[in-house]
Amino acid sequence: QLAGALKGCQFLLESASSYALAEALESRSLDIVVAADLDITSKWMEVHTLMNEPFIAVLPRGYVDRSKPVFEQVQKLPFVRYSSRQMMGRQIEAHLSRQRIDLPNRFEFGSYHAILSMVAGGGGWTVTTPLGYMRAQRFHGSLDVMPLPFKALSRSISLIARKGEMESIASDVAGLMRPLIRDMLLKPCVSTFPWMEGAFRVD
Repeated sequence: QLAGALKGCQFLLESASSYALAEALESRSLDIVVAADLDITSKWMEVHTLMNEPFIAVLPRGYVDRSKPVFEQVQKLPFVRYSSRQMMGRQIEAHLSRQRIDLPNRFEFGSYHAILSMVAGGGGWTVTTPLGYMRAQRFHGSLDVMPLPFKALSRSISLIARKGEMESIASDVAGLMRPLIRDMLLKPCVSTFPWMEGAFRVD
């Protein structure tokens, strides 16, 4: 759809951390990026929010008795962390700190698949997002997903460009992406987990 709508554009697609994408945008290596919450927003950025998603707890299938306090049960498992080098890892750690929750740090990975593979094998539990969970579909049969067993946390995903340089292209691309996100990501996820409705949304 993007290629058809933007016939005069050359497309170079890269995958990197939100911080790395922001640096590439500022250095003009890239013209448009899609990134999670940035704590380094600048006046030169043109930001179009695409979606908002809740953080979720992911556990080994059948481990938790939902009729009993969930957090007391998951504390018996190791907490599998996202790398502190990644924005998501820092967001989760900051949130745990605000809740005065201290979980032993034994396992820390930089990959969705590595984390969810360990959880699926019964080696721990983790905090991730619907997008992270959906990227590791081969493990879904061995996982349970539920709201965080403490105060809720969410993040936004935005399309970012350099202000005043792209005419309407950034806005147009954001407009094309929102219905795709709604149909390909949000609807299937909310259909499976109705309790995410409202927290997982396209903006």
